Amino acid sequence: MAQTRIAVIVGSLRKDSYNHKLALALAHLAPSDFTFETLRIDDLPLYNQDDDGNQAASVKRLKTEIAAADGLLFVTPEYNRSIPGVLKNAIDHASRPYGQSAWAGKPAGVVGISVGAIGTALAQQHLRNILAYLDVPTLGAPEVFLQAKEDLFDDKGHIGNEGSKKFLQGWMDKYVAWVKSHAA
Repeated sequence: MAQTRIAVIVGSLRKDSYNHKLALALAHLAPSDFTFETLRIDDLPLYNQDDDGNQAASVKRLKTEIAAADGLLFVTPEYNRSIPGVLKNAIDHASRPYGQSAWAGKPAGVVGISVGAIGTALAQQHLRNILAYLDVPTLGAPEVFLQAKEDLFDDKGHIGNEGSKKFLQGWMDKYVAWVKSHAA
């Protein structure tokens, strides 16, 4: 059975990031023929168009990892009602130079978690706008706007709350079908 490779882009660098925990927990809900690899974005230089002709090794690595993936999973926090700068920086790098975007055509899912009551709704909307421009077919529904609660994750890093687990399993099932429907 061929493995479906998912590149995971977490928009948080925080050591104890809820979004990183969510990315790992979601991977546990996927079928065994799906593998999830969190891509490194903390070592990318700030995007500068002057560097398009001579991209840094970290940028080339990121673009190669995205190109090798069958699908994308964006897991974003919300900073000041939008996506974090580190995530936007990674998106910009992998979309350049113009006409050489690593993102184009890759099916994606967008989720996020925050301590706020609306989760990451506004950040996800901004991210969806960016992905639409970059020709990234993005799963529209169900949307996942999670509020970080004490019982969400168990001590093994899985989703510990049964209601949340059922909801996120439903999301994962739709996401898997979405990625498979866009397979070449």
